[in-house]
Amino acid sequence: MEDLGLLIIRLVVGLAFAAHGAQKLFGWFGGYGPKGTGGWFESIGIRPGVLAAVMAGAVELFGGLFFAAGLFTAAAAILLALTMVVAIVKVHAKNGFWNTTNGYEFNLILAAVLIGVAFIGAGGYALDALLF
Repeated sequence: MEDLGLLIIRLVVGLAFAAHGAQKLFGWFGGYGPKGTGGWFESIGIRPGVLAAVMAGAVELFGGLFFAAGLFTAAAAILLALTMVVAIVKVHAKNGFWNTTNGYEFNLILAAVLIGVAFIGAGGYALDALLF
């Protein structure tokens, strides 16, 4: 049952991150693409904005897909957790803890799930288990 639980966690969290990456890279799912996201990044002090948007989008898209598939899971999880740390520091920390005030609650939960999976592994229903 643990393997099934880890698969569910990986699929939901990984595919959500992949969708966020597609928003940044391609403007899909209501996103703004590299130019729009880059402009917003610049407005919060992340420069160069478009490059940062492409890099963040690539980490989220590919990291999310790798995490969902259970391939190089620990590396994908750590990279994705680092994006949550940046989001907390640059956007959410000043708003306090609670998500209802745009605080860092949700980002911290995601980071904890990612780091937890990095420590315990992807489980048996993962490409890591099949290949390594």
